[in-house]
Amino acid sequence: MEDGVLSARGSPNIGDSASSSDKVEFIKKRRVQKVPESPNGGVKRFSRVCRQTHHDRRSGASQKPGLNQHGFVKDPERKQRRNSGGDGRTINKRGGVKVSTNCSTKWLSYGGCIPSILRALETVKDLDEALSPWEESLSNKERSIILKEQSCWERALEIFEWLKKKGCYELNVIHYNIMLRILGKARKWHHVESLWDEMMSRGITPVNSTYGTLIDVYSKGGLTEEALHWLDRMNKQGMEPDEVTMGVVVQTYKKAGEFKKAEQFFKNWSLGKTLKDEGKTSEPTATSAVESASQPHVCLSSYTYNTLIDTYGKAGQLREASDTFAWMLREGIIPNTVTFNTMIHICGNHGQLEEAASLMQKMEELRCPPDTRTYNILISLHAKHNNIDRAASYFKKMKEARLEPDLVSYRTLLYAFSIRHLVGEAEILVSEMDERGLEIDEFTQSALTRMYIEAGMLKKSWLWFRRFHLEGNMSSECYSANIDAYGERGHILEAEKAFLCCKESRKLSVLEFNVMIKAYGISNRYEKACQLIDSMENHGVLPDKFSYNSLIQILASADLPHKAKFYLMKMQETQLVSDCIPYCAVISSFIKLGQLEMAEGLFKEMIGYNVQPDVVVYGILINAFADVGNVREAVNYVNAMRNAGLPMNAVIYNSLIKLYTKVGYLEEAQEAYKMLQASEVGPDVYSSNCMIDLYSERSMVKQAEEIFESLKRKGDANEFSFAMMLYLLSYNNVLGFYAMDGRFKDAVGTFKEMIEAAIQPDDCTFKSLGVVLVKCGIPKQAVGKLEMTRKKDPQSGLQAWTSILFSVVEVDDTDAQISCSATSFSSTVCVS
Repeated sequence: MEDGVLSARGSPNIGDSASSSDKVEFIKKRRVQKVPESPNGGVKRFSRVCRQTHHDRRSGASQKPGLNQHGFVKDPERKQRRNSGGDGRTINKRGGVKVSTNCSTKWLSYGGCIPSILRALETVKDLDEALSPWEESLSNKERSIILKEQSCWERALEIFEWLKKKGCYELNVIHYNIMLRILGKARKWHHVESLWDEMMSRGITPVNSTYGTLIDVYSKGGLTEEALHWLDRMNKQGMEPDEVTMGVVVQTYKKAGEFKKAEQFFKNWSLGKTLKDEGKTSEPTATSAVESASQPHVCLSSYTYNTLIDTYGKAGQLREASDTFAWMLREGIIPNTVTFNTMIHICGNHGQLEEAASLMQKMEELRCPPDTRTYNILISLHAKHNNIDRAASYFKKMKEARLEPDLVSYRTLLYAFSIRHLVGEAEILVSEMDERGLEIDEFTQSALTRMYIEAGMLKKSWLWFRRFHLEGNMSSECYSANIDAYGERGHILEAEKAFLCCKESRKLSVLEFNVMIKAYGISNRYEKACQLIDSMENHGVLPDKFSYNSLIQILASADLPHKAKFYLMKMQETQLVSDCIPYCAVISSFIKLGQLEMAEGLFKEMIGYNVQPDVVVYGILINAFADVGNVREAVNYVNAMRNAGLPMNAVIYNSLIKLYTKVGYLEEAQEAYKMLQASEVGPDVYSSNCMIDLYSERSMVKQAEEIFESLKRKGDANEFSFAMMLYLLSYNNVLGFYAMDGRFKDAVGTFKEMIEAAIQPDDCTFKSLGVVLVKCGIPKQAVGKLEMTRKKDPQSGLQAWTSILFSVVEVDDTDAQISCSATSFSSTVCVS
């Protein structure tokens, strides 16, 4: 059922095990190795990237003080960061951009005229003016640096075109590689293609790094197929990927979830096979891939090992990842922090926390210091495996190692504390974040609201919510998450207050209305739910599919189908009905109240609106008519469902078996039960009991016993199953079954058991015994005379029956043969 609430909750994102920011020491090979060329034509180096986090967009807001147990006061001085950009730049009073100290330091590191050139390009728009002092002296390297240092793709392209226009500069493949990367990162695919065509027309031959760059940018742009198209072009040129390009291709396959293809590509590359051989070899095993890369001519960088380990990790192949890690150590390549982080993450995801701990010890042995990400992974893994004390201990160890916990550290541990209602521990972390000026994101804010509510600290939850409301930075999604937190726990007054706060902030959207409708439903405030949806247009918000679905489900579940139908018709008028789910809810509600005519009428209206019923709707109607024993109507809906091409399911078969049991249709019930047995679900205890009931009425002991034994094997037999079998297997029923089946010896044996058990035979008993005598050739008249004797004198009559039965039907435990002696019986009657 759709409840109409778009949840604003989620879990903190720890990130991938081998993110681009972790690509450190990409090509630190042993000295004897040749350093591969990177896609931009130079040595491949990676530095950490400081990404703007979700909360940073709120960093410039003025802070209004709010209350907290520990003051709940935010630092008002943080508003001075309002003029700070997220990319390390500051905005001056005239609106210009002042380059940060970090950028200036980097420029200075180039030496020579580069800092002056870059500063000129940053401050002077006209290129002729900006570059005039160095116009005739720019070297290839300087041109490369100038292009590479441009943060805006338009400016980079403008400089590139200026260099071409001057005609006095040689633009080689390295310059084109730089521009391909810049344009690719900006996802300007038309410009990328044009630049490629220009290279071809100018006779500039692409090199390994050119293809590596193109594959990389297209892959990161989400265009996997196009990225692999560049690999095909590389193949057609007869060029084999170097290690850098191989790593890019493996990353591309990994990102697309094609882990086997990634492994196969690496195997082929390490064996020195051409790209044409790809796909012709047998599917690899992890061992074969490791062994194939252990050839004498293959010598890999730590980055390549990290890529392979991460690929196996994301494929869920722990053994292969461990084998690659061991192979890396055997080759004498010292794992870096990225390697260990990836391995710890993989082991932890497979529940091998002890192995993760041993990897931490290995880091110490190799003097490879853990970083903040290492501890974040460990905190997340132990919290996920419900070892919150261990998670908190790693947070403490991180500080002891003089590493600053980052936002991920705090968010991960805060969420873990909040769902376990560890209020004190959570508040300590909040205080630390406030002291450090770290923003609390909306996910964490709503998670802590829930924590206070679920811990029974309603007043604190409100103070916590109010703190963020007064800051004025809460989004509509955050308001809805807080309203939902109150509503789900039945705190309707607080939910309404939070709703009004959102209204004051002019943040009302359909989300707030939807969660408020849900809250009214949970608190059984059906009239208020209706009033709220009716008022939405007055607030400039239109109900959506979730609004109507939620209210209709609430009203239908509350046995208010007529009101539910009213809103269903409004939903239909606004053309928001896309399936039969709301109709199904109202039809079911009418049926529950016994209003079959209303249910059928609504079903016909649904068909009239061209809304196609599904199996559930048909199942509800079939079951309704089965309950009242209306075979004709039930079968009509079964036929309509089949005509619509919908498959029968277990629910339908169960309903039919119930119906056929009520009206005593054995053959039809047997057919439905047979189909149920062939289904994936199989028969449930109710339908099985129905069949036992049908068989009991007909003394079909064998068939009933088969179903009963099946129920017992599965542990599904209930009191009704046993009661029906007890009735079926009572002495009279069993005796009657044996008599009808010609099993006279068993019938007389059952009669003997009754006498020995001191169970008084009745008329039904002697009726079945009379059948035995008649089938053995005794005249009905003689049996009648015997019965008259019993009725005149029950005691002597019982003795006569016993004597005659055992003389007519010889019961011999060692002989299975049954002998009927009419002569013996006749002489006994004459004597009497």
